[in-house]
Amino acid sequence: MNITVLGAGLVGSAIIRDLAADRDFRVKAVDVDGERLQRLERQVPVQTVVADCSRTDEVKRLVEDADLVVNALPGFLGFQTFRAVIEAGKSLVDIAFFPEDPLTLDELARERGVVAIPDCGVAPGMSNVLVGYAAHRLERVEKVRIYVGGLPVVRRWPYEYQAVFSPADVIEEYTRPARLVEHGKVVVREALSEVELVDFPEIGTLEAFNTDGLRTLIHTIPAPDMREKTLRYPGHAEKMRLLRESGFFETEPIEIGGIKVRPREVNSRLLFPLWEMKEGDEDITVMRIVVEGEQAGRRILYRYELLDWYDSDTGIHSMARTTGYTATTTVRLLARGLYDRKGVSPPEFLGKDARCVEFLLAGLKEKHVVYREFVENL
Repeated sequence: MNITVLGAGLVGSAIIRDLAADRDFRVKAVDVDGERLQRLERQVPVQTVVADCSRTDEVKRLVEDADLVVNALPGFLGFQTFRAVIEAGKSLVDIAFFPEDPLTLDELARERGVVAIPDCGVAPGMSNVLVGYAAHRLERVEKVRIYVGGLPVVRRWPYEYQAVFSPADVIEEYTRPARLVEHGKVVVREALSEVELVDFPEIGTLEAFNTDGLRTLIHTIPAPDMREKTLRYPGHAEKMRLLRESGFFETEPIEIGGIKVRPREVNSRLLFPLWEMKEGDEDITVMRIVVEGEQAGRRILYRYELLDWYDSDTGIHSMARTTGYTATTTVRLLARGLYDRKGVSPPEFLGKDARCVEFLLAGLKEKHVVYREFVENL
């Protein structure tokens, strides 16, 4: 099977390495950065193409010979690429965290006869799968909570944070309004709002704040109370709110000394070197999913826990592993014909099928990404 992967960044490169090591796949890697691609060529058998994926006509040309496409581009290119691949008649697995609603392309995907799985990372991604799985086993869903974060093992002042995926998408998390469900209605809160402390026995106390991570769950899971929160070390949200409210994340140009600059671009240039994951830096991924509801007259709580660490043997960061391997396991699921619904299928649709869930959990466990399930009677 021919697989084309668009994007060879931190997560994209993990996807490429994993798929290229599989004898069942012939992988083509596309990125604008030739040096990244050269590094991959030295590691795995892969065809590489240096190209600008910001042009949709170029994207369609690049995927002409693909049986399946993985979109691992940054969020600002995500939706247009998602659409272009569907228009080209190619099925795809997508991890681009774009703000647009992927379900708006469902009719187009069905017309083209393709299977399109958006938001197929760790969260959104496996979080959706497991929420969908728990919801499918309940007669009535009452409450959903998702807590997730990627964190550096070593905490360095002042931010105690390092970007384990596209830094531009990190800032987007801090500025994009968060959609939640309260009393059965979709409401909007500021990102970084409603900070709470959450304890994790293995690593201690973290803070959690609202971000726009529910995504398609808002439309597909009939729970009257749902929210997703991002995890960081305590104090991080206040620093990000200070920068945001002071205008450092604004995108409208301002004039300084006769020169127009965009505050977000200037601030990004300053922040990204501080947030960059450097060689030898280790990270962890933490996630807790709680789904409460009713089944056969009993109130039941399903809880899923993930704690994943940087892999020193491969040098692949935890967020790249947990995100990238969810995507590659989904690629294998589609390649084996275990899911073939035409149209746009958010990951929670996979969660309705126990075979798909078992396949994903088993495939991730083989990569030492382990989700633990707990069931409680309330």
